Amino acid sequence: MEKKKIYLADDEQPIRDLIQLFLAAEDYEVQTFPDGDKLLSAFDKSPSDMVILDIMMPGTDGLVLCSEIRKRSNTLIIIVSARDSETDRIAGITLGSDDYLTKPFSPMELVTRVKALFRRMDLDRGSYRGEIYTYGNIKVDVNKREFSVDEKPLDITPTEFALMVYLLERKDQAVSREDLLKYVWKFDFEADTRATDDVIKRLRKKLVTAEANAKIQSVWGYGFRLELGDTHEEYKK
Repeated sequence: MEKKKIYLADDEQPIRDLIQLFLAAEDYEVQTFPDGDKLLSAFDKSPSDMVILDIMMPGTDGLVLCSEIRKRSNTLIIIVSARDSETDRIAGITLGSDDYLTKPFSPMELVTRVKALFRRMDLDRGSYRGEIYTYGNIKVDVNKREFSVDEKPLDITPTEFALMVYLLERKDQAVSREDLLKYVWKFDFEADTRATDDVIKRLRKKLVTAEANAKIQSVWGYGFRLELGDTHEEYKK
């Protein structure tokens, strides 16, 4: 089986070398870059299966780079950063990252998250072959990995796609944040549930913009539920 290719951009060489060492030990093909501009140039020539980005780098910072890569591709993106404010985390997820890890972190934690995201992608491809879901004016063709509202394509990330499939399978039922982490992110360890909230916010905004007649309703103190009805104006924010 062909190795998964990962691009890593971080301006600190010891961090690049350490992450590369641990990921290579798990049989990933890893290429590192001292800044985001060099990574983007390489990605344009030969896209990778995953990108790991630091935020604070010379030249183009990680958040801008995340946005640029997301315009080009739905490849998996993990942001690693010393900045742990809620604003930074939401910005990273909103711009299209699939996970956000705060420095300092254990290299094994990053490896676990990388494996979890790839495992989710592989399971998605095998578990839902041929399935087509419709709900209101939303249609999802899992085999073709197409998502549309009123027959108009809507561009969503792999994480958003997996989350929507999970909610569509359980439409009108409440699902917990912990279940989303376990079955969408495939995290088999205790993780920060803010990741689910951030992706839900981003997905809600896209559904509002596309004028979907289904909404992701918050279930206080528990999680979320997909239900029919006009999307809320506050989700545009």
